[in-house]
Amino acid sequence: METLQQAWALVIGLDSALMQIIGLSLYVSLSATAIAALIGIPLGAVLAIWAFPMRGLLVVLATSMMALPPVVVGLSVYLLLSRAGPLGSFGLLFTPGAMIIAQTILIAPIILALTREAVLPLVRDYRQLLLSVDAGPWLKLTTLIRDARFGVMTAILAGFGRALAEVGAVLIVGGNINGVTRVMTTTIALETSKGNLELALALGLILITIAITINAAMHGLGRFGRRFEAKR
Repeated sequence: METLQQAWALVIGLDSALMQIIGLSLYVSLSATAIAALIGIPLGAVLAIWAFPMRGLLVVLATSMMALPPVVVGLSVYLLLSRAGPLGSFGLLFTPGAMIIAQTILIAPIILALTREAVLPLVRDYRQLLLSVDAGPWLKLTTLIRDARFGVMTAILAGFGRALAEVGAVLIVGGNINGVTRVMTTTIALETSKGNLELALALGLILITIAITINAAMHGLGRFGRRFEAKR
């Protein structure tokens, strides 16, 4: 209970080290989510709308990548960004940029697969309408993504939650450097091993609060989307 009280004191007092770690975590995860959304949303819609050779294989590959082991992704990005790797000249290893790349690879398949699931039912409903107005590829894509916006937003929230909870990949490519690449999950792991439970517990409380908020938002979006569709 004493440890819990000290953890609450850190949170309520807006401890500077705590705020820096939270800020970096949000920056990395939000950046990765934005990039993954730009990649995953259009690709997921394309896989839902158009039939083309190898589409089934691409769908299986995309859904399989949702279960990518984070440490394997971290190792792969590490090899790419290391000095001996093909992208080593950019000097991204052990920087927030490397962490963003690793998180993007992890969550892009999640956003892609969930976007495809959100758009797919609308393809059947809108097929005749889009044919009647002779809609081009861009109009089809934007129309279906816009009308599947509640499902797409849920996909984005799911990706953000996954990114924020990531520890294995960001630990490998970020190095957990104090003041540079130390985020909430890696700090919890480090401080727990050091016995500094107050800071670890404070960050754990923040993570749990964010996770509950994300899940509540996903649930609320789902309910609102179903009511909106029922009224149409």
